[in-house]
Amino acid sequence: MSDKRVDESWKEQAELEKHTAPAAKESNGADETTQASQPEATQNPQFEQFISSLAMEALIAFGDMPHPATQQIHKDLGQAKYMIDLLEVLEKKTQGNLTAPEQQLFSDALYQLRMRFLQATQEAPAAEAEDPS
Repeated sequence: MSDKRVDESWKEQAELEKHTAPAAKESNGADETTQASQPEATQNPQFEQFISSLAMEALIAFGDMPHPATQQIHKDLGQAKYMIDLLEVLEKKTQGNLTAPEQQLFSDALYQLRMRFLQATQEAPAAEAEDPS
């Protein structure tokens, strides 16, 4: 026999949410038409969190903040560039399907990360010139 453990607590949580969601909707008087008229950004904040997490990974790669698991600062400009490229691809693929706040988040994040990349690439040659090892 295997000692494999399977975490099935998510099934219980999903079942609980399935049964409590209709009751919560009835108690606050919301219906599907009310929910549909709400801005998409308030309905699905996970998308903004996803974009922010990708930008955060780029900042970690720039060495601007410690890695959350190791608490160590490590510079990897190749990884930072990859994260910027990934955000650019994602922005292009979702074009026309974003709310105004989501588009603004993309624009701001990409602008800040591109400027940070330029700064980092200009710092790198200066650091190499100071330390000719």
